[in-house]
Amino acid sequence: MNIIICGAGRVGFSISKQLSAQGHSITVVDQSSEFIQKINETQDAKGIVGRATFPSVLEKAGAEDADMIIAVTQNDETNMVICQVAYSIFKINKKIARIRSQQFLGTKWSKLYGQANLPIDVIISPELEVAKSLQRKLDAPGALDSVPFAGGKIKVLKININKDCPLANTELSLLTKRFPEIRANILGVVRNDNFVILRKKDKLLIDDKAFVVINASQIKKTLSAFGHEEKMAKKILIVGGGNIGFNLAKNIETDSEGVRVKIIEKNKERAEFIANELNNTIVINGDGLDEEVLKEANIEEAETILSLTNDDEDNIMVSVLAEKSNPNKRTIALVNKQNYSILQSSLKINDLVDPRHTTISTILKHVHKGTIETVYTLLDGEYEFIEAEVLETSELISKSLKDSNLPKEIRIGAVVRSKEVIIPKSNYKFEKKDLVVFLTKREHLEKVESLFRISSLI
Repeated sequence: MNIIICGAGRVGFSISKQLSAQGHSITVVDQSSEFIQKINETQDAKGIVGRATFPSVLEKAGAEDADMIIAVTQNDETNMVICQVAYSIFKINKKIARIRSQQFLGTKWSKLYGQANLPIDVIISPELEVAKSLQRKLDAPGALDSVPFAGGKIKVLKININKDCPLANTELSLLTKRFPEIRANILGVVRNDNFVILRKKDKLLIDDKAFVVINASQIKKTLSAFGHEEKMAKKILIVGGGNIGFNLAKNIETDSEGVRVKIIEKNKERAEFIANELNNTIVINGDGLDEEVLKEANIEEAETILSLTNDDEDNIMVSVLAEKSNPNKRTIALVNKQNYSILQSSLKINDLVDPRHTTISTILKHVHKGTIETVYTLLDGEYEFIEAEVLETSELISKSLKDSNLPKEIRIGAVVRSKEVIIPKSNYKFEKKDLVVFLTKREHLEKVESLFRISSLI
């Protein structure tokens, strides 16, 4: 596809890198000559310096032949105007815009978007997506991440293999015999910053981050088998009442019974606003690094502390203070700089969350064609977890898994057939309308689209 990306910041740069690596023709537009120079020097993409709201700049970027435009500049209004110009003048088929301001996102204003008004096909709100991601982590204590597929029937869990894990150093082929009642599929691990696809004779090693596809009804059993017996947190402290912290608290109030949430927010006006908007959450106006404020929030009683301010260093420090007050607490810190990951282990922070990763995964699922629905990316898009439906024209129909000639880097995790979740074995035969969750390496995406006979944009 011919895709124009407007905005060459961290998100735009990463999306360009991943989509060009998938074989798409990418043009990136940004007003910063420094950002565009970096694109031109490091990627197989064309960079253009200019204001993407100008029709002449979009024309220069090839808008007349573009299949899609992705607007991820730092300004919401700019992203909206880009989509308007892309549709009104160039009739670009698919328009994706990143919009942060909650004023544009309320259901009350949903009529604002559409061909008759602002022609935006997909709106990405990073703060809302990150809040949902954090809620998934809270709902699966013991997992580093929990991603729903197939309408929530299947989950992909990211699980840390620690020294107490009873499955460490055990061949995968033996795990089914040891836990016959658990329907799960260990597809691979992140090991020494590389992704390793595991086979039956391979073993899980300590410090691996394992990716396990499971029947969603067996989350607790699966985590227990990996030695994770953590309980759902009932006392949660959020430091930072920005859009992420606020939306997370609101989601917890709506979906989780018996959970007590407290928010520490530094800005008095913002603290008053979120206190009025939330029903059961206690809001404290103060600095999350102030020990007296933390004491007022009863940090020693909190079971999970989420540091969600706009300052990476503050988030790291809050997590360190929380760990010192009680080493058994779960700490989650929001960080925008990738190099902080090397500090995670030494500072004993349970989880570092990069909003960029969530935003990119959300955008990518709207780039794929046809019946591909959900995408979860690993290692800057080198691998992806994908959900897709087997169409009647697919060459997979009536073929067994062992005879399907799938590349080694495409691993089938689970299938939903008539509401039943199946962890397929080698003799499993695909049928029309099977909903398949699988792992694929980036360079096999064209093969994936061919296998599922995908022909049109979502």
